[in-house]
Amino acid sequence: MDLVFLGSIIELGFFALLFGTFLGFAAKKFAVEVDPRVAKIEDYLPNANCGACGFPGCSGFAKAVVVGKAPVNGCIPGGGEVTTAIAGILGAEAGESVKMVAALKCRGGSARAKDKYEYEGIRDCRPATLVLGGTKICPNGCLGLGTCVEACPFDAMAMSEEDLPLIDIEKCTGCGVCVKICPTKVLELMPEKSHVWIACNNTQKGALVRKGCETGCIACMKCVKECPKEAITVEDNIAHIDYEKCNSCQICVVVCPTGTIHTKRSGEVLNDAPKIRAAMEKKKAKEKEAKRAEAKVKEEKKEPAPEVPKSEPEPGQTQSETT
Repeated sequence: MDLVFLGSIIELGFFALLFGTFLGFAAKKFAVEVDPRVAKIEDYLPNANCGACGFPGCSGFAKAVVVGKAPVNGCIPGGGEVTTAIAGILGAEAGESVKMVAALKCRGGSARAKDKYEYEGIRDCRPATLVLGGTKICPNGCLGLGTCVEACPFDAMAMSEEDLPLIDIEKCTGCGVCVKICPTKVLELMPEKSHVWIACNNTQKGALVRKGCETGCIACMKCVKECPKEAITVEDNIAHIDYEKCNSCQICVVVCPTGTIHTKRSGEVLNDAPKIRAAMEKKKAKEKEAKRAEAKVKEEKKEPAPEVPKSEPEPGQTQSETT
């Protein structure tokens, strides 16, 4: 009995050794070489697996960028620091990297945007749009159900009391997940350095916009006329800002009659128009006072007009004859 048991052990050991040898040979024979640069790049990535780069996770992007299928600056959440690190590993040029952040193109909310009906379904904007296009009269407004907040992989969003998403610019990486998931497309990526924003997404004509929302763009063209850099245009009944031309002078914020143009990208209701207007008036008053002071100094520096010398009478002439 003992010999049978011992023989079984020896047999199992033999087959284990045989299969182990075969697997070791196969592992070496069919091994796929992994570029060591992939692991180095992965160490610099945020590992959020947000998909903003267009590849399946951070490891997918690392492999793609090594073989040249992804750009060096393809990791949007990583920003300039990650781009520079990847460029250093690959020996490539980093190029210019502009940080983008999410911005809300709506200020309607529960107070200023009127509802078509009361929604009692799942708190998700996507199924809500299947019922008559959503709860709002405005067909392009924020539905306020917080789908973007739940989807944000960096915890950079929260809902306000008026059912509008608030965006924490410090936490936002510009990954674009919220932009992709929003069914009404009220979220968009914009350069972080920009300080003005069109807070409306409605492309209807002014009269229809007014019926559905108090703060919508009515395409009045005032911002277009007043912009000193010609950075604003109106297309499809809504204003658009060219951030390549815009210098953030904020004149458009002041002249907008509906408060559509904002200085805040998030869901805060009030913009900074009163503060900006007061600052501009103060600046104009200072410039006017400076011009007055300059004119006064110039007046004081003026030399008096030279006196015309009186001609002396020639000998034999009287004073009346010389005049």
